[in-house]
Amino acid sequence: MTIKQWVLNAVNLLHSITDEKLHWQTHNQARQLQLKHARILAENQLTAELKNKSVQLEHDISLLQTQNATELAMLKIKCKQDIKDYQQYLVALDKLKDSIKNSYPQLPEAVAFTIHHHAKQLLNQLWEAENFEDKMRQEMQLIQFMTTVHEDASAYLQGKTLGKLPEKILNLIQQQ
Repeated sequence: MTIKQWVLNAVNLLHSITDEKLHWQTHNQARQLQLKHARILAENQLTAELKNKSVQLEHDISLLQTQNATELAMLKIKCKQDIKDYQQYLVALDKLKDSIKNSYPQLPEAVAFTIHHHAKQLLNQLWEAENFEDKMRQEMQLIQFMTTVHEDASAYLQGKTLGKLPEKILNLIQQQ
């Protein structure tokens, strides 16, 4: 009897647990449906937000690509213009060398090349300067040098100097 009683008690316990579970599910069914619905809404909202952010990100990337392409095109144009300007400076410096040779026919060719080389160095320093102040300082040195060359050559051609060498130019080279 005790085994039978024990089995019946176990079966009754299982039925009561099952009934309790069923009662709990029935009682909380509305709440479970509400949570399931809320989860589906949250997933849909998250999907919509991700889609919106993806569209915004694509727009931002496209905008950055356009800006970068524009900046690159402008930089290429600026570099081409810089190269053209640099070439024009070199042509002007070659004319300067010829002018020095013509103005001072007795001047040793090595001195004319030294003056020309110094002017090219000043030009290169101007071109390689990193910041605006350095560029301006280098540009002023180049202008001062070119002006001195012009003044020295003009004075010599007009007979206003007694020396056979461009003294002011050579002194300026020594100072720099």
